[in-house]
Amino acid sequence: MKIAFNIGEQFFGEGGVTYLAKEGGIGKLVSIILQAGLSIAGIVLLFLLVAGGVGMIAGAGNDNPEQAAKGKQAITSAVIGFVIVFAAYWIVQLIEEFTGLPLL
Repeated sequence: MKIAFNIGEQFFGEGGVTYLAKEGGIGKLVSIILQAGLSIAGIVLLFLLVAGGVGMIAGAGNDNPEQAAKGKQAITSAVIGFVIVFAAYWIVQLIEEFTGLPLL
């Protein structure tokens, strides 16, 4: 029974952390995290836009201005979030261009 084991091998496979360093290093790790984050942000954006649109339609159909305002606020927040994520993506692209590190 082992009391200790190499965490690097558990997370990064045979060779541990040195394998990650040989295969792209921190750039590869950042790339994986950014790609997952951008994908999740896109899915959340889609759901917020659909939910906000449904809320606006339901509020207008029921003559409930509060519900329509909540739907409009959800859409506005989703678009602002999209702009922030889009700007972050292009900032990463600029960092990639200036440093030469392949992040995405």
